[in-house]
Amino acid sequence: MQKLAIGIDIGGQSSKCGVVTKDGTILEQSVVTSLIDSVDEYIELLAGTVKELIRKTANQGTVVGIGVGAPNANRIDGTIRYAPNLRWARDAEGNPCVVNFAERLIAATGLHVRITNDANAAARGEHTYGVTRGIDEFIMITLGTGVGSGIITHGRLIYGHDGFAGELGHVCVVQGGRQCNCGLKGCLETYASAMGVARTAREFLQNDDRDSLLRKLDPEKISSKDIYEAAVKGDELAKEVFVFTGRILGHALGDFVKFSSPKAIVLFGGLTKSKEFFHDEMVSAMNDNLMQVWKGKIDILYSSLKESDAAILGASSMVW
Repeated sequence: MQKLAIGIDIGGQSSKCGVVTKDGTILEQSVVTSLIDSVDEYIELLAGTVKELIRKTANQGTVVGIGVGAPNANRIDGTIRYAPNLRWARDAEGNPCVVNFAERLIAATGLHVRITNDANAAARGEHTYGVTRGIDEFIMITLGTGVGSGIITHGRLIYGHDGFAGELGHVCVVQGGRQCNCGLKGCLETYASAMGVARTAREFLQNDDRDSLLRKLDPEKISSKDIYEAAVKGDELAKEVFVFTGRILGHALGDFVKFSSPKAIVLFGGLTKSKEFFHDEMVSAMNDNLMQVWKGKIDILYSSLKESDAAILGASSMVW
């Protein structure tokens, strides 16, 4: 009977789990909430989901291990360290803390566990199964609840000396800008994530008196999905939110090109569904922020895998 792996993609809102064959076929998937305050309860929920997936695929193979992609995950020691967007990864005072995640999941499931940053997992999945097959120099940018990144050069992920290389979502794009959950100010994540887009919309609504479909919503509950739907209906203020986002993201991508000279930049995550409203502005801003040697030469690609599949597939590949 064939060997199977479980890939887990942990996000700020939800966690996706899948049973994967060695050739990249996802046999079963399940989604659970990440919005849990207790790490013990979260591990229990995740372990129960893993066991149910194993039961469902028992006649198709044997699960031999688990690969996990998570924010601020460290592949070297199996921890999740100071992840600002994970509610259950906080101490008694509510501050982000260190969670011995791999150790806890091993104890709860009895399976071997390997863990890496969620964006690194997505980059592995895209490189192995997706649009960057055959491309050994690229940067993966994940645009979801936060902004993550995975950097591949010479066909290998860059981890750095401590396992945390590639935190491009926390590069400062606006000096003295928005407060980020990581403790810094002006991070790309505060502008180009789903949460960042919602913050931009609230600022625009406060500072602009034009009519907008968004004014019918509770400002504190506006989501990037609401803004996208308004833009699709022709709402000019909603469209300008994405134009603003595209400019900031594009300028940042230009900076990223300068240090690794990638063949391509791959965008992945829920916010890419809105690309029709920010793509052109993003590419223009990127090229405006590039030296002549790179202008017009960097491919901007979008993940060819279904949403969350890249991270699930990449995480599962660590098992082999």
